[in-house]
Amino acid sequence: MIDKVLKIAISLIGVLLGIGVLSFITSIEALNISLSGWIQIILTIGLSLLFGIIFYFLSSRIIKKTKKLIGFIENELQKIPVLDITFSSIGLIVGLIIAYLLSQPLFNLEIPYVGVIGSIILYGFFGYLGITIPSKKREDITTSIGSINISRKGKEKAKSYKSCPKILDTSVIIDGRIADIIQTGFIEGPLVIPVFVLEELQHIADSSDGLKRNRGRRGLDILNKIQKELDVEIIIHEKKFEDIQEVDSKLLKLTQLLKGEILTNDYNLNKVAEVHKIDVLNINELANAVKPVVLPGEEMKVTIVKDGKESGQGLAYLDDGTMIVVESGRKYIGETIDVLVTSVLQTSAGRMIFAKPKELADKAV
Repeated sequence: MIDKVLKIAISLIGVLLGIGVLSFITSIEALNISLSGWIQIILTIGLSLLFGIIFYFLSSRIIKKTKKLIGFIENELQKIPVLDITFSSIGLIVGLIIAYLLSQPLFNLEIPYVGVIGSIILYGFFGYLGITIPSKKREDITTSIGSINISRKGKEKAKSYKSCPKILDTSVIIDGRIADIIQTGFIEGPLVIPVFVLEELQHIADSSDGLKRNRGRRGLDILNKIQKELDVEIIIHEKKFEDIQEVDSKLLKLTQLLKGEILTNDYNLNKVAEVHKIDVLNINELANAVKPVVLPGEEMKVTIVKDGKESGQGLAYLDDGTMIVVESGRKYIGETIDVLVTSVLQTSAGRMIFAKPKELADKAV
């Protein structure tokens, strides 16, 4: 519907342009063209219809190119910090006002073309300075403003400080641990949830596969909990990046535009982000980092729950899920025993602890 309206509008512009062209041609004295009566009416209608038809057939291409140009400008503007846009806009206004004041005396000189040419030069020069100087001197301006405000609004300034945005991916939302981490206060907002991540969650929640459907619904429940129960700023970002197909690629692009960090537990996304020099907060790495440190020689009390892969081995688990491989522990399955740690192995999948029953260690001594 909108495209049809735009086509009609472009066609009307063509009609008006045709009328304007005819008026311009007839106004040129050197051509000595004089039209009157039916001839002028026929030429006006004919030329306006001709331009209107031409513009109508070109309207689809014009609309397509215009949309592409608008999308390009929008992407470029998103790369520019809001503070730079604000300062440059104010600087442009100030520069144009100065150019206007300086150009007025030129018109009073009554010298042909001097006023017009001089005004164009002044507007261009001061407009350019108004845009570039504030953006280049942004740090000096913000420092000056901050120095003024700190004397009377120091506390308010501290409260208004915001860390860089954290962009959530689908995996970390479905995982659910992010809500608990936010609740502890270790992650500050704003949290950015891209609209394409919401669409992917909804698609998973509507899946015919029962497991996928439950995962998707869990992710939506986690988002609802974060929004309603936790004191953190949530931003739903509407940028979809229609020209990019993969959700992970869209996440990386959005993170670069916002100059933020990705919150994820996806190992592959983590590695790709590192290649693109994008900061990543990996929930799994955080979980491994906060696990209690266990050193060889320490004693532990564990419950052997099942046998291991090797003959005679028994397996136990800490509260955080760390697996303990107990040598000669198979005969103790179902029992809680004291073990002595022999070694600790750190792998990409997590940490494994190797131990042996304390009573066997004492006999060996």
